[in-house]
Amino acid sequence: MKAHWNDTVIAESDATVVVEGNHYFPPEAIRKAHFTPSDHRTRCPWKGEAHYFDVTVDGETNKNAAWTYPSPKEAAAEIKDHVAFWSGVTVAET
Repeated sequence: MKAHWNDTVIAESDATVVVEGNHYFPPEAIRKAHFTPSDHRTRCPWKGEAHYFDVTVDGETNKNAAWTYPSPKEAAAEIKDHVAFWSGVTVAET
């Protein structure tokens, strides 16, 4: 799977975990130069608190376009530190 934004691959992995239709990429699969931690947080009743990243490519920033669960609840342990996308980021098979 590859995640693209602004015509740039920002994550790539053959080992994503699919939860609720979202591909969660392992932390080593993201291209960290494009990610800046955001203060935005949301809470899922069964996964826990999501922390967000802004994604920047070629000087353009997509705010809160990626999220992760650094301390998920037990039911979501398999996605700990994995990163998922939305807000215009395209995730497709390689």
